[in-house]
Amino acid sequence: MASLTLSYGLLLIIWGAVSSIGSESMTSWIPAFIGAPIFIAGFCCLKFPAAKKIWMHVAVVFGLLAFLGGFRFFAGFGSEEGLFGNPKAAISQLMLLITGGFYTFKCICSFREARKES
Repeated sequence: MASLTLSYGLLLIIWGAVSSIGSESMTSWIPAFIGAPIFIAGFCCLKFPAAKKIWMHVAVVFGLLAFLGGFRFFAGFGSEEGLFGNPKAAISQLMLLITGGFYTFKCICSFREARKES
């Protein structure tokens, strides 16, 4: 899970950087802002294995924030502009919803397996 955490954090950082190209809005950096703590937590899991539990809990909290933030995608359905008002934002929100949900699910499964082993 530590390597998945590191990879997911890096993915979010890169996504945020790429999606902010040509955008004047700070909100395009939200995936990177969420990905940075996940990346740091993944790095700390690998660097400090004794504190792996705490770092994975930190990572899953930010993964859950990514998932919950992705629900903003559905707000575009109710607006006058719809999803086509800002398609880059809609794609980023949908990406956060899907990947954040998958990552959080994998973390919960991992936590349950670790609990069974102890």
